Amino acid sequence: MKELVLPEIEAYAEEHSAAESEVCRALREETYRTMEHPQMVVGPLEGAFLKMMAQLVNARRVLEIGMFTGYSALCFAEVLPEDGRVLTCEVDLDSAAMARKYFAKSPHGKKIEIRMGPALDTLGDLTGPFDLIFIDADKVNYDNYYRKAIELVTASGVILIDNVLWSGDVLLQPAPDRSTAVIQKLNRFVASDPRVTAVLVTIRDGVLVVRPKGHRNETS
Repeated sequence: MKELVLPEIEAYAEEHSAAESEVCRALREETYRTMEHPQMVVGPLEGAFLKMMAQLVNARRVLEIGMFTGYSALCFAEVLPEDGRVLTCEVDLDSAAMARKYFAKSPHGKKIEIRMGPALDTLGDLTGPFDLIFIDADKVNYDNYYRKAIELVTASGVILIDNVLWSGDVLLQPAPDRSTAVIQKLNRFVASDPRVTAVLVTIRDGVLVVRPKGHRNETS
């Protein structure tokens, strides 16, 4: 993943945002020491953003599509009420093993349920509603994940879609690969979807924030 924001700016933003927990810090550090693609961890700044979004919608049920080593799932769990739940999907056994180790170290880990297997299979068996849905899995299925998320999110909830700038490759025409093409298509689709209001936030690799229309605070 290419750096789209200057490292000095990223560090400044982290310094002036809510700090990560000690468990999240330890998890992030071990991920960078041991995993093949550690940059898949959302990191402190985006983690703080995810927490804030969960708090703003008073989330009790969170669906995460793509867990990796569990950093973002822990971020959500840390701000949910005691009876809150994070349902997270993962396919990689090694990633899930690390996640479980750190969930066990956190008093909030009990709020997290891992569903192993292809996320589309898991989503096919789920019933909503969820207050927040975070999409951060295989990019070629992003449009499928979004369409299912729209069915599962509450009317007052929010959908967050990660990596929608795709290291800046979304600017390339024609798209250099299928993943880029799918993300470009999804960004266009969401921007014109009459059911939602959306804003693409340039945090890290881009996060698309999507809210269903019809919420009591909707003005447009």
